[in-house]
Amino acid sequence: MESDNKRSEKWAIAKGFLKTLRPQIILFSLYSIIFGLVYFLTYQSPRIFWTSFQITLAVFLLSTVIQGYYYMKKVERAKRINDEHMTDSAPDAYISQLYEESYFSLIDQMKADNRKDMEKQSDMMDYFSLWIHQIKTPVSAMSLVLQSQKEKTAAHKQLEQELIYLNDYIHLALNYLKLEETGKELEIESVDVDSVIKTVIKKYAIVFIYNKIKLDYEPTGLIVKSDRKWVEVLIEQLMSNSLKYAKQGTIRLYAGDGKQLVIEDTGSGISPSDLPKIFEKGYTGLNGRLHDKSTGIGLFISRKITQRLNITLDIESELTVGTKATIDFSQRDTVMFD
Repeated sequence: MESDNKRSEKWAIAKGFLKTLRPQIILFSLYSIIFGLVYFLTYQSPRIFWTSFQITLAVFLLSTVIQGYYYMKKVERAKRINDEHMTDSAPDAYISQLYEESYFSLIDQMKADNRKDMEKQSDMMDYFSLWIHQIKTPVSAMSLVLQSQKEKTAAHKQLEQELIYLNDYIHLALNYLKLEETGKELEIESVDVDSVIKTVIKKYAIVFIYNKIKLDYEPTGLIVKSDRKWVEVLIEQLMSNSLKYAKQGTIRLYAGDGKQLVIEDTGSGISPSDLPKIFEKGYTGLNGRLHDKSTGIGLFISRKITQRLNITLDIESELTVGTKATIDFSQRDTVMFD
């Protein structure tokens, strides 16, 4: 049985090799016929034709031997990639079958690995989502305890401010998880941007007061078609960034050209070398290294939100002067995003 398999394999290799030689055999035969006709029509000596034919045949046989050597190398390489031998169903495609079987085997393995990775990622996302929701309970309890205290000391205000930052980090992580989920629909409605801004200002009122940051807010009158929740997250994130770096400075909110909202601060600003990279995930730059509260995720999430809402976010900044963030709610042409 084993010898029959070996004979079948050798025959398959031979047939496959002959198939690769088919164009050369046809050309050799055609050239031989042409040479014979030329010698016959020009009344040349048959000996000249026979000598030329022998030389041409020798070159052809030599090239066949060399080609056969490299063909067997390819067969051995294909066998190493795939140890399964061919069946008799396709003997003329021996090497192609070996590579094809190896290719589909690798595809199946890649699909299995992708499924495992997706399951692992899904489990991790579920765990973090659960953890985030659970941690909100003790944070809310701490906030209630602080609110119930009548005496408002400096330490009390500091704790309230730190709780706000803690809530920010929790919401940042939760929003990141939500943005990573595909297929989530937006709830498009008429959004009063001023109403959203007032909600955000109220949330950060303690931080404004504690850090003695001046607020210069000019009602924008903007009414846009968008998802209110994500618009609030976007404005909240940009406001949070300004509060981190505008110590005892000023934060301005006003309407720009068209349907633009501008959030401008007199904070530490961003260095020219950092500015092109601020939307990269995890990038903190010089300010991030100087401020422990920087995560490098906020602006990355802000850019993801603007892509999802089909709006634009532009950041201008000058070191030691301040930063200007412009949200343009004008709808762009629909594009695909990651």
